[in-house]
Amino acid sequence: MIASLPIQETETDLHICSHIEPQTLPAMIQPLMSLAQSDAERDMLLLSLLTAAGACMPNLYCKYGIAAKRYYPNLQLFIVGSAACGKGIANLALDLVKPIHEVAPLIIPGDATYPAFYQTLAKQHGRGYIHESEGSVITDIWRSSTANYNTALRKAAEHETISRARCKEYSSIEHPQLSMVLTGTFSQYHALVPSIENGYFSRLLTLIVDDVQPFSERYVQPAEASQELIKVAAEQLYHLCERLYASKPIEFQLTAEQRERLGNHLKTAYPTLIRMLGEDFHSVILRMAVHIERIAMILSAMRMTFSIASELNTDKPSSVSPEFYSGQLVCSDTDYATAELIGNKLILHMAQAYQMIKGTQKIAQPTVKPLDQKQILLSLLPEEFESKTLVSEAQSQGISRATAIRWNDEWQLSGCIQKIRHGVYKKIA
Repeated sequence: MIASLPIQETETDLHICSHIEPQTLPAMIQPLMSLAQSDAERDMLLLSLLTAAGACMPNLYCKYGIAAKRYYPNLQLFIVGSAACGKGIANLALDLVKPIHEVAPLIIPGDATYPAFYQTLAKQHGRGYIHESEGSVITDIWRSSTANYNTALRKAAEHETISRARCKEYSSIEHPQLSMVLTGTFSQYHALVPSIENGYFSRLLTLIVDDVQPFSERYVQPAEASQELIKVAAEQLYHLCERLYASKPIEFQLTAEQRERLGNHLKTAYPTLIRMLGEDFHSVILRMAVHIERIAMILSAMRMTFSIASELNTDKPSSVSPEFYSGQLVCSDTDYATAELIGNKLILHMAQAYQMIKGTQKIAQPTVKPLDQKQILLSLLPEEFESKTLVSEAQSQGISRATAIRWNDEWQLSGCIQKIRHGVYKKIA
């Protein structure tokens, strides 16, 4: 059975990695997580590593929706934070990609005009990775052609054709596979995503960090050990990428239980957020399902080679799993549970960004608190209700049966409701 993590039980803690056991992550990145010194840094590092790794996984795809549209393991991530919040740790992800880029060009500079960006992406057969530690590098150079970039990034997120027409020529990039990690302040993020309505907001994963990291001795000490860990992980990713390039296309699949859970999750876990934020937020919920499956795909692919992190000086090649030859990769329950957890948390971060763009919230803070859902649940119940009605309505909101019963007891103690007879209650005005 898939481990359950109801969204309402962790809403006041927006950190991702505080709820992930390190040993459940793929062995390829487990050692790297030790380089982070806080929950915020671990969150930034994990999401950056997943995004960078996904850029290096050719010939891997999943089918989503009734139309069975192909999606590839490409994520676009913006880490929003103030100065001194530790965003620099995300740069370790770039070191994973560099060895692959030296053999098969993949990196696209953020400091590039739109024509240069387009030409580079086309030259690399539609595959690319953008990594910039200062969002202003992107927003400043893109200011003159914001619409072009916004459209290109939005289409790339859906692997839709990016075309470019001039008086004497027309060209297009079909099925682009573009990954991106950007870090910057909210003003830089807002320049890239000026409004909710243009569609890019729901396609761009957003992580908001408001912690200020203290000065650490690691910044003044030799970093040989850290560099060695990164080197080992980069070598493993290189071998994985090399084998994927040589393999036939591999289809990633969720199990029937996982797919049913993902569908139910959309219908039960997030209605409260839509009620609070409005129907415009609905597209974020729907696209998060795709992001969850992509994250699960990346995690599963990482497991296709065995880790050599504990053997730093060995020349023994990584072992290859049978998926390279079967043309199919099935998600484990562990990786699905991890991907779903990450999606749950990112939804809350994106809810913050949504309010900040709308101007209804100036600083980052938890958007949904347990008390909010508690009050909303009570308001949705009829004046007189049975226990089974309470449980049914709670579960439709992604609230567990145990939590609903506990809240019901608290309502009685506080005088909000009165017990009429066994299993039947009445609201008190």
